[in-house]
Amino acid sequence: MGRISIPMMGFVMLCLWAVVAEGEYVKYKDPKQPLGVRIKDLMKRMTLEEKIGQMTQIERKVATADVMKQNFIGSVLSGGGSVPAPKASAQVWTNMVDEMQKAALSTRLGIPMIYGIDAVHGHNNVYGATIFPHNVGLAGFLLVNHLKIQDQAMNTSAEFQNYSMDPDLVKRIGAATALEVRATGIPYAFAPCIAVCRNPRWGRCYESYSEDYRIVQSMTEIIPGLQGDLPAKSKNGVPYVGGKTKVAACAKHFVGDGGTVNGVDESNTVINSNGLFSIHIPAYYDSLRKGVATVMVSYSSWNGRKMHANRDLITGFLKNKLKFRGFVISDWQGIDRITDPPHANYSYSVQAGISAGIDMIMVPENYREFIDTLTSQVKANIIPMSRIDDAVKRILRVKFVMGLFENPMSDPSLAKQLGSQEHRELAREAVRKSLVLLKNGKTPSQPLLPLPKKAPKILVAGTHADNLGYQCGGWTIEWQGVAGNDLTVGTTILNAIKKTVDPSTQVVYEQNPDANFVKSNDFSYAIVVVGEVPYAEMFGDSSNLTITEPGPSTINNVCAAVKCVVVVVSGRPVVMEPYIAKMDALVAAWLPGTEGQGIADALFGDYGFTGKLARTWFKSIDQLPMNFDDSHNDPLFHFGFGLTTKPVKDNY
Repeated sequence: MGRISIPMMGFVMLCLWAVVAEGEYVKYKDPKQPLGVRIKDLMKRMTLEEKIGQMTQIERKVATADVMKQNFIGSVLSGGGSVPAPKASAQVWTNMVDEMQKAALSTRLGIPMIYGIDAVHGHNNVYGATIFPHNVGLAGFLLVNHLKIQDQAMNTSAEFQNYSMDPDLVKRIGAATALEVRATGIPYAFAPCIAVCRNPRWGRCYESYSEDYRIVQSMTEIIPGLQGDLPAKSKNGVPYVGGKTKVAACAKHFVGDGGTVNGVDESNTVINSNGLFSIHIPAYYDSLRKGVATVMVSYSSWNGRKMHANRDLITGFLKNKLKFRGFVISDWQGIDRITDPPHANYSYSVQAGISAGIDMIMVPENYREFIDTLTSQVKANIIPMSRIDDAVKRILRVKFVMGLFENPMSDPSLAKQLGSQEHRELAREAVRKSLVLLKNGKTPSQPLLPLPKKAPKILVAGTHADNLGYQCGGWTIEWQGVAGNDLTVGTTILNAIKKTVDPSTQVVYEQNPDANFVKSNDFSYAIVVVGEVPYAEMFGDSSNLTITEPGPSTINNVCAAVKCVVVVVSGRPVVMEPYIAKMDALVAAWLPGTEGQGIADALFGDYGFTGKLARTWFKSIDQLPMNFDDSHNDPLFHFGFGLTTKPVKDNY
């Protein structure tokens, strides 16, 4: 064997050291070690730079491998409509997420990143995914056992003493959503929204289950669907995620987002402490009891104080009093909006947000500004190191609990879960159970529904009858939603009708027929499908709550000439009172998602209508805000209202 030069010997020794280092036993990598031991062991090894990296969540568009490695980035997200490629397959998604994960794992300590996405009604950013009804429809599963009517003539509802929910269905929706999210390699969903929408003018009202906090509390059963059932004897507030087929959930938006003045998005919720704690906070108790992993802070303010800077509620109440042990995340550029205008004093915003108790900052693009600002504040003792350590411990706790250290990469076997037939059948079930029958016949003795499947000729009309994007609404493929039938895979209401009626029945579709066309065609009956066009967040704020033109004229033209059922596709109650006398039947379909067949199931009697209103339906917008617990109200349809029908076998 020849002589080894000194430089060569140094290289060999370096390699041997690397092998030893790689093989060194470290407690945080050992899943057999207690959770607290793993967190403590990893924390003592981390530099300030690595800790702040864990607190930083960036958008996928800027998350290159070099950015991930150089900044020790702890989390990545897809904003609304942010995808690796148009109509990307599950494999394209997993390839992207895995590349980012490999970069995170290649850092000195190999801490996996956590990728988050808005999966708010199914995996709604992803082409081909099952899109479930938005939350406003899911609460239609409500069955009221003991309804006290304060004034029968006024149709006002005073009190609901007992609820019998269908929590299993909501839980199954959560489980299906988790599988589809995991199919794309993503382990974290920014859901559920547990806002209590108290004014339908709010552009996010469809993300709220109900105006009644008790219904919202019950619907938190989606959390164990997303995350898995808590193990026995789990402590309140401790996060739990049950393995590779489940995702970390996120209760949002803390707190009071549904109570802003006039329903203005991101605005001010003016309410006393008793009102905040009795209406807007109860669902958080349930979420924490069910082991929710994360909580997202609201853009809104409470009595003029920005929630992103509210230390009393985030740290004092949520963390200290309720003992929440998961991590608190900001909303998109949430700390920027602490000032007005946003980003006017970023240094102050960082200090205020971190000091309030926010652990992970959804930056989402200008990550160096955030990292540099927070680093300088820690070094200047403006932000204490104890606050940084609290944030990082919480983030690591969630990552350890969900098994990211043991299984950081995607599971290719789950790809088949995306848009599976089983999930579409579940969504179809959810659609038909969410429908609320508001009118059935000009008189009770002459109901129009269920419709006969066999008729010589029927008319289907309206802007929303053959528009998959309209029936899915906002937060679908794009942030604001997409009109038309090319956005994803699904069944429009028109196609569902065609599949359901007898083959001999002629189905004529005319989006906005004039009265002469309707009168001259001798239709047996008509189905008119109208409503709102897609919107999200502040772009949905509405002062008039009217359905989109030519919806009103379509109702007038069709229903004046032939028996008609009007199906309203909307994210909230909308103005209906001027048209209701003209129609024979009225169905609130909310935003049903991709499985329009669920609507035909009920219209034609394969299943009965069972849904109830989880929102008060106003007569006039001048009545707003109007909720079930108001002492005096005069709604068009009271909270809890919903006519029922029975299934009809062989309805021809």
